[in-house]
Amino acid sequence: MKSLLPENAVWAAFGIARQQMPIVAQATLLGGNVRVGLEDNLYLSRGVFATNGQLVERAKTIIECLGYEVATPDEAREMLGLSK
Repeated sequence: MKSLLPENAVWAAFGIARQQMPIVAQATLLGGNVRVGLEDNLYLSRGVFATNGQLVERAKTIIECLGYEVATPDEAREMLGLSK
């Protein structure tokens, strides 16, 4: 599906439930952006409820372990054309 996007398109992916973090890794490797949160996944691991902060921290760890950097809030706003 990525090949169907216009060149230089800004895109993101998200995974549901236990696929949330594998999609974080795959989207990062394919040059996309990601989002995580309790709206898509309630658990940090089997039977362990997560907080949004824990899910963001886990995604950040995955992204950095793959050799990429996580955008700051200001950088994300700029990428999306949003004002503060």
